[in-house]
Formats: sequence, C-alpha cells, structure tokens
Amino acid sequence: MSSTLETLRRDFGGDIIEPGAADYESASRSVLASGSPAYVLRPKSAGDVRASVRFAANAGLALSVRGGGHAFAGFGTNDGGVVIDLSLLANVEIIDRERHLVRIGGGATWGQVAAALAPHGLAISSGDTKSVGVGGLTLSGGIGWKVRKYGLALDNVVAADVVTAGGEVVRASAEENPELFWAIRGGGGNVGIVIAFEFAAHPTTDVFYGKIVFPASEAATVLQGWADHLRTAPEELTSIVSFANPFAGGPEAPVEIQVAFDGDDPELAAAAIDPIRRLGTVVDDDVALTPYADTLVDGAVPPPGIRLLTRSAFVDKESVPAALRVLAEVGASQGSPFIAVRSVGGAVSRVPDDATAYAHRRAELMIVTTTLGPQPVVEAARPALAAIWERLAPHVNGAYANFLASATDEDVAAVYPAQTYERLAAVKRQYDPGNLFAGNHNVRPR
Repeated sequence: MSSTLETLRRDFGGDIIEPGAADYESASRSVLASGSPAYVLRPKSAGDVRASVRFAANAGLALSVRGGGHAFAGFGTNDGGVVIDLSLLANVEIIDRERHLVRIGGGATWGQVAAALAPHGLAISSGDTKSVGVGGLTLSGGIGWKVRKYGLALDNVVAADVVTAGGEVVRASAEENPELFWAIRGGGGNVGIVIAFEFAAHPTTDVFYGKIVFPASEAATVLQGWADHLRTAPEELTSIVSFANPFAGGPEAPVEIQVAFDGDDPELAAAAIDPIRRLGTVVDDDVALTPYADTLVDGAVPPPGIRLLTRSAFVDKESVPAALRVLAEVGASQGSPFIAVRSVGGAVSRVPDDATAYAHRRAELMIVTTTLGPQPVVEAARPALAAIWERLAPHVNGAYANFLASATDEDVAAVYPAQTYERLAAVKRQYDPGNLFAGNHNVRPR
C-alpha cells in the first residue's frame, strides 16, 4: 500500500483528504449518507482522475464516485475505501454556438449549468434541484422541467469523455465507441467515470412555472383529471403532482400540482394550464413567468440522523386509472408516505427502447414515495410501506435509479430489464471486467 500511495502522491495534483484532516468530516459524507473512507480524492484534471482510479484498483480498495452526492442509496461515500469527489471538475463551456453544444465537467451541478447558460438564452432539461450533480442525474436518466418536450437529460448527450477501470480516457459518442456511449446513457456509473459531457442545449425563453393547489378532499378526482389532461396536453407542459406531505398535514395536506410551460406566450400557456385549474377548487395559484434557471430549487440537506427511504416505479397508459386510485386511497390514510407523481411521455417515448440503457420509454407516469425520519421511525414504517407497494404492484413496472434508496438485486432488475442488463453486462466486461465501479445499481460483468 505504501508504494501505491507514494505513486498516487507523485501522480496526483488534486487534494488528498485523509482521516484527521480539518475538512475530513465534511469531505467524507455525501448529502444523504455518512461514511468513513480511507481517502477522499478531489482531482483537478483528467490525469488526476486516472491516477485516482489506478490507485483504488491497485490498492484493492472499494471505490465511490461523487458528483453532487445526492444518491438516495448513498453511493457517494463508503467505509474504508476511496472516494473520488469530482467537484473541482465543474467547468461549463459553450463549444459550438451554432449547434448549442455545451461541454460540462463531470463534477458540475445543475445550478452551475443553469447559471452559466442563462446569459446565452440556453437551457438543458435537467431535474429540479440546483445542487444535484450533472453526472449522477444524467447517467441514470434526468427527468427535468422540460422532459416532455426535450426528453431526458441523457437524451441530449452527444458525447462524453470516460475514464475506464484501467485508468484510460475513452471518447464515447455515436461514432466513437458506440456501445460505451449506449451504456453511459442509462447505465449509471457502471462502466466508468464521465469526466466531461457534451450536451446539445436548446434556446429558451422564460417559462410559466409555479404551483396550483387543491384541497386534500379532492385528490382522487384531481389526480385522474390531471393524468387525463397530460396525456393530450402540449409537450411544452411538464407537471408533477404531490400530496400526503407529512409536514403539511399528512392526509389533510393539500394536493399541489407544479407546472412548467416551456414558452413565454401567455395565451398558449393559459390554454395548456387552464384545464388543470378547472379540475377542482383552487386554493392557491402562483404560476408566473419565471427565468428557467429559477425553476431549480436549492436542495435540502437533512439533519444528521435523518434517513430518507425513497422508492419509485413507472406506470404505463392502461394502468394509470388503477394506480392513481390506489395512491389517492393511500394518501388519505394516516401514516402515508409523501407521494409524488411525475408526467413523462412526450419526447421520452419517441426514443426507441434499445437506443439507450434507460429502459422505461413507454411509461406515462412515474410514482415516487418518500418516508423520512430517524432510523427507528423509518424502520417502523417499512411494513406499511411494503404493503402499499404490494397494492401498487399489479399496476406499476420497473424503477428509476435516481429515486431508489436501496440497491438490492431486485432493485437492479427493476432498473434494468433482462435484455438491457445483458447488454450492459457485455459492455461492463469490456471496460470494467473486475467490477471496480460497483458503487451503484450494479451490473456484474458477464
């Protein structure tokens, strides 16, 4: 180990943070998990990332890769291993103004990207939280406020620079290493560390964004009407419904429908959004013209000791009425988890099923439940939560990796259907035969 560490110190130009260092406590944890890694490495260059990977491999240490550190399953840290923290690789650069191509460092956050692109009138549909990392979100999907018009964040990736388990930098695009390019778009961190993405951004205006709020008693009819409307609404409209918020009354909490209309024409926006307003008794409505960058919110950091148990699944068109009926009943009962339902479809569904390693193209909705509290509270809630998901099981399929707090074999099978898994395993065998990149919803090399 000592010679391996000496090699790292010689080849590495970034920060090496070890236990006992002044900033170790903050460096050792991710947003949603604590850990005690032996080394936290903050590379400043591609060469530093290569040296970090070789160090972890040669030392036989577990490896975690951290972008924004928001993984619900705590992938951004570990105990006794190596954490590669990419936060210093955060440049955002427009490399082709005519084609709106943007090169983004693998450690950038979406807030940094939105702020950098806003003065140029450009945007990338990219989740809803400023502090979430570009890498983690994109590699597994990216369901943002323009998802129905522009697809997933990963659908807008045109190339990437990837550091493989062998410590080499490999270019991935439709023309160069196309199977690797396929795998990084949906395969999570399984096949390497993306140190730079190239995205096709799009011109943006301000957008109509905000919340329309209804009483809890109208949840069942509002949910069904919302889903019916989103099925035929203009693709400029993306929306999320949330209810049963335990901090706003649980079963008495209002039904909040967030909307984002991609455009600044008030008449077109009203035509798309007004049918939602007519679904029930509106008790609040703050939808207004908003800079796109301002639709991203600051990410909340839970206090120490608070656990988040998050689970997700997709709903195809024919199962929407039954799934929403179950959710409305669950949300009206004491002890319900926080429930959110996201609209997808649109541009997402126009991509062929096998074009990327993201496998859930036919879904119309995505369901997310979240239970949070101290460890004993979360553990006590598990049986009731399992019962809820048993009721949902006939009406849902798959899972979205970015909204899963666990990484069991069952979770991996839900994220990656058999055909996708087998193809990923073949790419994994080529680029990471020893499964160095195992800190994820792990695909084992075949």
